[in-house]
Order: sequence, then structure tokens, then C-alpha cells
Amino acid sequence: MSKTYAIGVDYGTESGRAVLVDLTDGTEVAEHVTPYPHNVIDERLPGSGVRLEADWALQHPGDYIEVLRRSVPAVMQASGVDPRAVIGVGIDFTACTMLPVDADGEPLCFNPELQHLPHSWVKLWKHHAAQDEANLINEIAEQRGEPFLPRYGGKISSEWMIAKIWQILNEAPDLYEKTDLFLEATDWVVYKMTGSRLRNSCTAGYKAIWHKQDGYPDSDFFFALDPRLANLTSTKLRGDVVPLGTKAGELSDEMAAVMGLAPGTAVAVGNVDAHAAVPGVGVVTPGKLVMAMGTSICHMLLGTKESKVEGMCGVVEDGIIPGYMGYEAGQSAVGDIFAWFVDQSVPAYVSEAAQKEGISVHEWLEQRAAAYKPGETGLLALDWWNGNRSVLVDTDLTGLFVGCTLLTKPEEMYRALLEATAFGTRKIVEAFHSNGVEVHELYACGGLPQKNKLLMQIYADVTNREIKIAASKQTPAVGAAMFGAVAAGSAKGGYDSIVEAAAKMARVKEESFKPIPGNVAVYEQLYAEYNKLHDYFGRGENQVMKRLKSIKEAAR
Repeated sequence: MSKTYAIGVDYGTESGRAVLVDLTDGTEVAEHVTPYPHNVIDERLPGSGVRLEADWALQHPGDYIEVLRRSVPAVMQASGVDPRAVIGVGIDFTACTMLPVDADGEPLCFNPELQHLPHSWVKLWKHHAAQDEANLINEIAEQRGEPFLPRYGGKISSEWMIAKIWQILNEAPDLYEKTDLFLEATDWVVYKMTGSRLRNSCTAGYKAIWHKQDGYPDSDFFFALDPRLANLTSTKLRGDVVPLGTKAGELSDEMAAVMGLAPGTAVAVGNVDAHAAVPGVGVVTPGKLVMAMGTSICHMLLGTKESKVEGMCGVVEDGIIPGYMGYEAGQSAVGDIFAWFVDQSVPAYVSEAAQKEGISVHEWLEQRAAAYKPGETGLLALDWWNGNRSVLVDTDLTGLFVGCTLLTKPEEMYRALLEATAFGTRKIVEAFHSNGVEVHELYACGGLPQKNKLLMQIYADVTNREIKIAASKQTPAVGAAMFGAVAAGSAKGGYDSIVEAAAKMARVKEESFKPIPGNVAVYEQLYAEYNKLHDYFGRGENQVMKRLKSIKEAAR
């Protein structure tokens, strides 16, 4: 066949999307989105109606298979491409999104006797109820001088694998015993497609404290956490850890029929959404920070050596692109904050005006917010509506507005929230740059850069760096498809390395956002004030946010 293709499947927070990509030049031939039927489960369990506590966020693993059942056949039908011309499949996922499975690889929540137990379900990346366990992991690791801690910016997050596992052990020890393996959702979906139980080095490295040379922390550390965890890595975290681009296996007859593809199609090991986006925008060398912008932001960067950076989510050798150190940091809410404001805080007249003009509320607010000069609103906000991932690594922090008056308008508040997230990104950029991991230019991908030009200009002005925008609206999925092409290899019409794939398939828009000197000068002043608030509320001088949270929990 003259043309070959790969399919990338991007599993997000609320939906999954499949993209069929031409391997010649990265053209996206067809795409399809499947909203998760159960969405994010954060109030009550499906079926049993069991109520969840605060800071829980779960998902239904069946929703992930539904994406393969609906979206992959949809792109094949829309494109008219012969299934035999699709030589590879790659997937990416939010992370750490994990689940307990039994000896047959089935999620425990599929068992009717266990489905009323919250801990039997998938814990989504933004499940924050393991913060107590994360605090103890960090405290004990610091006391013991564990060498892994600096690789994660000095703190392990409650969002990650070990804290979530320990929460299950503490709150549902019987279910912990019934668990054969704890898997990243991305590894579980690959297993369902191929029958191969492999762990990818990306999620293992960034989310489960695994290291290419050292492996997991030793059993003494886990014993110090809890004697019941002493053998965790050799039992419930067992399994080969393999590099990105590795062929996990081939599509089984059963799943090929479900997905409308040919049996035997190469399937790459799983990946993380933001990490897959890096080659998706063509970044395969250091100095270029990639922002995967959506409900949250993941900041990805390549380096040539292992450096210590406050609050980074991790540094993993070969974690993004082979041959480089891959650095990750992030903000745990960005688009989610804007959505909160629109859904919960906008007066009726704004919604009515937007409807009359035939545009969304976001567009209405953006148009009016763009009329203000930097500093003109008199507002400043802290971007911690879902806690702080970097650099403070503290999910108990909350959002803040300063400067509101009786004359403050919704569009002014909206602009202040846009600016707050830009200040949060600058904090991350400075943490990297000042610790020897240079950042010279920014790349942005995801839904937000495609929709909100004001946001991207603010980011350019606040960071004082040019920002280039991905040409694709589905960059992680395109990156995942690239890894699918690498899993297939050149002999099948794919590529032998992700660098080769990126050189042929990645694209950015001609238009970029450059900093405006006058705006940069004003944002320097505002950023100085942001920093004061950031340290006052975030570094322990005033714990009011945590005290309020405690009072709230006691009242409930």
C-alpha cells in the first residue's frame, strides 16, 4: 500500500478522542470524540449511589473501552481508509490515573460484590484524598534522606501512585489484599488491546518513583512507611518497565473486531497526554518548554543533565524523548478555573448577552477583557482553585481574589484569572531557568491556545517569551499516533525513532505570540505582588486556607 496511517487515542479528563493520522506528513485525516458516559465520579458511585467524601475523583474503566468501541470505528468510517493501512496504535492518558485489578486483569469495580466500595474504582489524576499519605511519604523520605526525593522537586504528590495505593491500604485493607496489581489506566487499556501487561517508563518514572538505574525505592523505605507495604514493588507493582515507543504487542482478534482494525496491528506502550504532546509539536531538543493546556497545564522540558528544581513533578531519563532528561511541572487547574467562573459566578445578564450575540460566555468575556490594559482592572488572583502542583506541591491551598470593589465587572475578574494562571506558569519557568534547565521559548498545545488569543498574549507578556502554537487541535493524540508508528517500525511503513517521526509529522502554526514591551513592564510589577501573595499564603506564613478547609470539613 502506498500510504500508511496510525491511530492516536487521547484519554482526557472528561472524554477520549481518536485521531487517524497520515504517516507521510502528520495530516489528521479524521477525528472523533467520545464523552465518558460516567464522566468524573466525584459525588456518588454509579449503581450503588454510595456517597464519596471530599477531594475524591473517580472514573469508570468501562468508559475507556467505550472510546475504542465508538471513536476508532468512527474515524475509520469517516476516512474510508482500509484497516490494513493502519499499521500502529498509540494511546496517552491523564496521569496518575490508576486502578486495582484482579489476577485476570479485570478492574475490581467490575466485581458485583465490590462495586459499592469506592476504592475498587479508577482513581482519576485529580483524586486528592490521599494528601495525608503524601504528607507522610514526604516527611519520612526527607527524614531518611531518600535519594529519590530531589528528583521530584522535594515532594511526592497526592495525585501519584504510591500515595493512592497507601490510601487504599489504610482505608480498605481487605480490598488491597484482593488486588493483584495496581496499574496506570494507560497500561490497563494497552493490556486490554494486546493481552500484554507492561508498564511504560513514563508513568512509572514520573508517577510511581521508578528510576531507570535505581528502579523503585528499596523495601526498607516502604517498610518505614508501613510494614504492610514492604513488598509492594515486587508484588502489586511487579512487571517489566519498558521505554516509550516499545511495541507492547499486537491487537487481539477480539479488540480488532471492536475497533474495526486489522488483527495484529502494532500497539505501542502507553504514554502520558502531556508527554506525548512534546514530539507532537516537534520539540525534540532542550530549551523549548511545551505547555499542554486544558483543564490543567503540564509543562514539559528537555535537558541534558539531572538538575534539582523546586516543585517539579519529576525528572526522568528518556521520560519524553530518548537521550534526554525529561522534566515535568504543572498547574493543577487552568481551564477548570475559567469554567468554574463561567458556570458558577457569572450573572445572568452576561449569559443572556452572549446568547444574543451567538457566542459562548467565554468568548463574550474574552472580548471585553481584551479591552483592558494590563493593570487596569486593579485585580490580582492566586490560581489555586484546585491546589498547587508546582512549585509548592500542596493540594490544600485554595484560590484568592484581591482588589474587588463594588464596581468590579465579571470581565475584569475573568481577565484576572487568565493573568493568575500566567503568573503560575512564569513561576514554573523561573524555577527551571534559575536551576540550569534553560527555557528560551514556549510552545502551547491543547484546547485553550486554539480558542483564547487573549490568554496566549498574556502568557507571552507575563513570561517575556515568544509562544508558538501547535497546528493540531489534538496534539497529544498525534504524538500518541507517532509512537504507534514507531512501534510498527519502518519495515511496516512507520518510523524507527520518535525523532524521525516528529521531523516528518509535527507542525506548528505560522502565527506566534510575541511579548509586547509595554505590557511586559506592567506585568513585572503585578508579578512582584503575585509573588508576595504566593509566598505569604503558600509557604506557611499564613495557613488561613488550610484552617478554613479544616473548619469546612468539620462542619460537613
